[in-house]
Amino acid sequence: MSKLWRNISNRWLYLAGTLFASGLIGFGLFLQYVKHQDPCPLCMVQRVVFIAILAIFALAALHGPKRTGERIYAALIALLSLSGIAVAARHIWIQNLPKDQIPACGPGLDYMLETMPLSNVLKQLMHGSGECAARGWTFLTLGIPEWSLLCYIVLGVWAVLIAARKKG
Repeated sequence: MSKLWRNISNRWLYLAGTLFASGLIGFGLFLQYVKHQDPCPLCMVQRVVFIAILAIFALAALHGPKRTGERIYAALIALLSLSGIAVAARHIWIQNLPKDQIPACGPGLDYMLETMPLSNVLKQLMHGSGECAARGWTFLTLGIPEWSLLCYIVLGVWAVLIAARKKG
């Protein structure tokens, strides 16, 4: 297995990250449009972070960077993963608040984008709302934000491993 890891092209490893992130976005769309579970504001922020990670993995797969480029891509993906971890952790925290401490539902994202400056919209999104406290889909007792947190960790570690590996 370690021989395969050393000999496989980085392009294939970046493609694997791209496909993994694509699957996550696809599953989110499946939950939204087939299972009719509309994403809350924090879910939408997490989706945007996954799309950004997907774009960087895809760019790296197309680019086929050398050592310095690999480190830059790894740093960008790791930073995005850390921001996703922060958003997912906030979401998990809101879901575990006592019912009397859950924030009130706020206006919809479309309305906020039309009426507020972007900095206020981002602040409002990170604050979360009552709809973020609802636990929708679960698998193995973990909800969407817990799975998102795990996937951010996997994607960030994957990018760092690609940049740190010794080639055969």
